Amino acid sequence: MSRTTRITGTGSYLPPRRVSNDELVADLAGRGIESSDAWIVERTGIRARRFAAPDVAASELAVPAARAALQAAGVAPADIDLIVLATSTPDMVFPSTAAIVQHKLGIAGCPVFDVQAVCSGFIYALTVADALIRTGTARRALVIGAEVFSRILNFDDRATCVLFGDGAGAVVLEASDAPGIMATDLHADGRHVDILCVPGQVAGGQVIGDPLLRMDGQAVFRLAVNVLEKSARAVLGKAGLSEGDVDWLIPHQANIRIMKGTARKLHLPPEKLVVTVDEHGNTSAASIPLALDHAVRAGQVKPGQTVLIEGVGGGFTWGAVLFKM
Repeated sequence: MSRTTRITGTGSYLPPRRVSNDELVADLAGRGIESSDAWIVERTGIRARRFAAPDVAASELAVPAARAALQAAGVAPADIDLIVLATSTPDMVFPSTAAIVQHKLGIAGCPVFDVQAVCSGFIYALTVADALIRTGTARRALVIGAEVFSRILNFDDRATCVLFGDGAGAVVLEASDAPGIMATDLHADGRHVDILCVPGQVAGGQVIGDPLLRMDGQAVFRLAVNVLEKSARAVLGKAGLSEGDVDWLIPHQANIRIMKGTARKLHLPPEKLVVTVDEHGNTSAASIPLALDHAVRAGQVKPGQTVLIEGVGGGFTWGAVLFKM
């Protein structure tokens, strides 16, 4: 049994279409809905997001992100013996998007499955993969977050349609004797299922209920800042570390006010906060691996540094992972 697991490669992929606030505001104006770039930036920190083409599924974003992570880790698809994919916008009802990605990567035989924890999905997926590697079930895993949230947005609701975007991020996680994942922390509270949800389903060949995203933004905000601080302190406590030991905080990229609020509560200076929400928007389960890959490739996050990632999502789910690169 391995002592630790390490992230040995990161990758990401964004659809080519960049949708600026001004472009989105113009589209909303055509629907008779008022908004502005200034209003969006002030409340969220978002200036643009990426939207996938109508015929592009989550797996088609996940595969190039996975290939980039594999290349960064110096391993081939055939070296992977586990795929855990976090998404709330799967290609199909079933099979899993992970199985579709496995096939597109040209491999077969290893266990694959999806994780559904919405914006906390990557935290959940990484924690599960870490546990499976530690127990000897796998040696080398692909952990992916991939979303096409543009498919489930209500463009008549200016409070939510400006927030989300599409994309994918991936990491290769390997068994190792070197320092890697030090602590994880997962939680959920089903009493809050209604504050962020897509309350629809397929039955009898028809959509039953509402297939578009609904969110109580104020309720999410209040819960998020509170639970993110607690989860961050929990993983630090499990690892025997303090806030001062953290080199980088990479939170779920949902809202700059939540992100900065969490950093302040942890007494972390702004320069330790990785921010991509301005260009990516909220990409749900993809947001943390997208931000991690961006920071690695930009030369911010370096080998040996201590990274704290954390997220909250519908369910209400939340969690954190503390690791050394």
